[in-house]
Amino acid sequence: MRWAVILAGGSGSRFWPLSTPSAPKQLLPLAGPTSTAEQAVTRLEGLVPRERVLVVTGPALAGPLNAVLKLPAENILVEPRAASTAPALVWATAEARRRDPEAEVLSLHADWTIREDDAFRNTAAQALGTAARHHRLVTVGIVPSRPDTGFGYIVPGNALDDTARTVARFAEKPNAATALDLMASGALWNSGLFAWSAETLLEEVARHTPELSSHLGRLTSGDVAGFFASVTAISIDVGVLERSNAVAVVPGRFTWDDVGTWDALPRVRKRDAHGNVAVGPVHLAAAEDCVVWSAGDPIVVGGVKDLVIVHANGRILVIPRNQAADLKALLDQLPAEVRDLP
Repeated sequence: MRWAVILAGGSGSRFWPLSTPSAPKQLLPLAGPTSTAEQAVTRLEGLVPRERVLVVTGPALAGPLNAVLKLPAENILVEPRAASTAPALVWATAEARRRDPEAEVLSLHADWTIREDDAFRNTAAQALGTAARHHRLVTVGIVPSRPDTGFGYIVPGNALDDTARTVARFAEKPNAATALDLMASGALWNSGLFAWSAETLLEEVARHTPELSSHLGRLTSGDVAGFFASVTAISIDVGVLERSNAVAVVPGRFTWDDVGTWDALPRVRKRDAHGNVAVGPVHLAAAEDCVVWSAGDPIVVGGVKDLVIVHANGRILVIPRNQAADLKALLDQLPAEVRDLP
């Protein structure tokens, strides 16, 4: 009865110029020799059969993802339009239920880095079990290692059993002081790893998500294009989880990172003695705490620190590491002929 839905849309613009519309973040080997999308499918082995792994993506990525993931063609679900995570997950969950009325669904993203695959599978199985026993939507919370202001946080509530608790509230991307307070109170990072039965999710959407609920009949009748044309774009967190009182959290005992910017690479790649991450033909001299990536020509870096330097797809990027999170704003200031990549 177990199914998995992998969300694999998005352009990954924060990894410009390495990331392109045809090879975005989830298709790049950011954290190792294979792409994070390939790692996501491999990580599910022994937990969910490959024939029950569904991937939701856009038209431009369906072919490239199918080529590397080698899943059944009917398991690549192509969104008619990007409408955030709630419509995507509701559609995929409804599709799993169409194929298997007793479907239990694990939802994950294609661009995560997770080190301990066995621990991931154990936690995912626990989340699926909790969803089935308590008839709840279950999210996996990660114990924070730092007061990260780019992540959402979960404040656990009352105990449901030995491991699962209710959710008292969500806190989305707090400032640094609030993040420290949340950590001190036992709050967890909202990993975005979810589990539910198909029946429970669709019931909660019908109760709490008017942006989608009046259009669920279109999915039942097979009108996917009509569903996406009619719904309001909204995230699963805002549209369902933050509104429902049937949500639980279980702790995730594995190292998780969504590798959101160039500045995240030192957390997931090996650093040299001076704190540098170097990929490709890179030569460093008296450089410290830099991220340097060359997809072709050699790069020589000397006497600098705390920089991101990338050469890929005919572009060169040089920015301070502490401004990596603002890369999208920088790209918006560039002329199209420089910014846009094939």
